[in-house]
Amino acid sequence: MTSFPQILNTHPSATWESAKLDLRAYLQRIDYQGSLAPTLPTLRALTRAHLDAISFENLDIIAGESIDIDLLQVQEKLVSQGRGGYCHEHNTLFAAVLERLGFAVAGRSARILMGTSEQEMTAIGHTLLNVDLDGSNWLVDVGVGNVGPREPIELKAWNQVMQDAWRYRLDRVAHHWVLRYWRHDGWFNIYQFSDEPYYRDDFAHHNYYVSTHPDSPFTQQMVAQYNGATIRYALTGLRLKTFLPNQLVQEQLIAAEELPGILQTLFRLNITEDFCAKLVSSITR
Repeated sequence: MTSFPQILNTHPSATWESAKLDLRAYLQRIDYQGSLAPTLPTLRALTRAHLDAISFENLDIIAGESIDIDLLQVQEKLVSQGRGGYCHEHNTLFAAVLERLGFAVAGRSARILMGTSEQEMTAIGHTLLNVDLDGSNWLVDVGVGNVGPREPIELKAWNQVMQDAWRYRLDRVAHHWVLRYWRHDGWFNIYQFSDEPYYRDDFAHHNYYVSTHPDSPFTQQMVAQYNGATIRYALTGLRLKTFLPNQLVQEQLIAAEELPGILQTLFRLNITEDFCAKLVSSITR
């Protein structure tokens, strides 16, 4: 029988509630059978396995349901039900996994840019993680959708890395880090963030805003994204985009009746017929 590490003795408000985590169920969900030692190779392997298995999506919001980022709720949805989620769900779950395994993991929050200049001060609202490992800090983010990194990136100025066929760069601009992604048309700004720590209560506030505010992109349209090693997908409403390294984006409009099959095959989501009917009704009315 596998022996899992014990949780560090820290004030509950600053932890990830990992005592509640069903670690065996999570490892089965992502089909991970490798080392559980709190090392960089383990961190890399877990990140990749998580992204291969669990997609980014906001389907609950579009179906008229709420999103709760309490760990038990997130675990029930992403692990037991075979669903995906967005940044607050993914990184809450992943932080609990890392904490349970003995990693020193802390929260960070970012200003999403998605192509705009780092000089633009968009609102803080994206959840990501910082892992302190052997004296170095690593950006870890399994919840930024199809443009996100597939492995940790060390926090070093002007750090450029290849991950599978995808290239990233982490720059230090003034007091912020800026994560950039190489596309066929050049460097694309994903987000910027500082070294200030954020906690579960902060993420709960971010989650409430992005899941309920009428100006949030997640309340306006259905989104599903898959971050693969060689191919990536993004579904916005009924518009499906396919991304291949250093190539122009392939785009097509799908029919509403194709939606269940696409969510199940391309995005690996376990969706019931009743839930899918709610989605189709919402996006076609």
